Amino acid sequence: MHLKSFILGLLVLVSSTLSAQSEEMTFGIVPQQAASKLARLWSPVLDYVSRQSGIKIQFATAKDIPTFEQHLDAGEYDFAYMNPYHFTVFNRHPGYQAVVRARDKEIKGIIVVRKDSPIQSIEEFDQMTLAFPAPAAFAASILPRSELLSRGLDFQSRYVSSHDSVYLAVAKGIYPAGGGVIRTFKNIAPEIRDQLRVLWTSRGFTPHAIAAHPDVSAEALSAVQSALVAMEKSDEGKALLKRLNIRGFERAENKDWDDVRSLQIDLPTSITGQ
Repeated sequence: MHLKSFILGLLVLVSSTLSAQSEEMTFGIVPQQAASKLARLWSPVLDYVSRQSGIKIQFATAKDIPTFEQHLDAGEYDFAYMNPYHFTVFNRHPGYQAVVRARDKEIKGIIVVRKDSPIQSIEEFDQMTLAFPAPAAFAASILPRSELLSRGLDFQSRYVSSHDSVYLAVAKGIYPAGGGVIRTFKNIAPEIRDQLRVLWTSRGFTPHAIAAHPDVSAEALSAVQSALVAMEKSDEGKALLKRLNIRGFERAENKDWDDVRSLQIDLPTSITGQ
């Protein structure tokens, strides 16, 4: 009788484990670029992590950054790649927990202008309208706007939904300048990048977080974390990381983003749904 109970319990445990492994988990990617480009860059990475971790992971994104924020606020992603400011907000609610961050890297905001633009200093942006991806895009919007405001400049912000849209709008001359980050600037099509130059670069901060929803089990989090950290140890993983312009991932803790928290950024209407 005891043996039957033991066997039955073991079967239930194995069944539960297999069910957990077969459950598909969503991995949301902040829409800094077009969804098609993000899928091209990230889907092979997530397929690789799925194989290595035994956790089925599905690529997800949103039509724009504000919609992505709404999904995060509602806890709709199991895992998510989010900007540093997003992490400080969504770590509080709904409680996303740090998994990894890019190794040996800081995120820096930039302001770009057309290569043939006569503008040589950001003081010249006074009374101009500039392009940014979204109000809460940390390095591409918050940092450059804060710099402009600290210099007492009067400017207007236009939000065009993605980093790529900023670069394209500036290249076409729709706006005299716009905000971005070095990684996405390097990733845009060469024919667009060659029309632009970086006018200003911010100081560095802890980069984007890959974080897990609090309902994700410790086992699943650990498996995905280990797979991400180990990517740079295989030729396939290295090649996938190179496409993201990331050298490798390292384990992260929530406190790693205290440098961003110290800025005491408060954007209540754009990021919490209020």
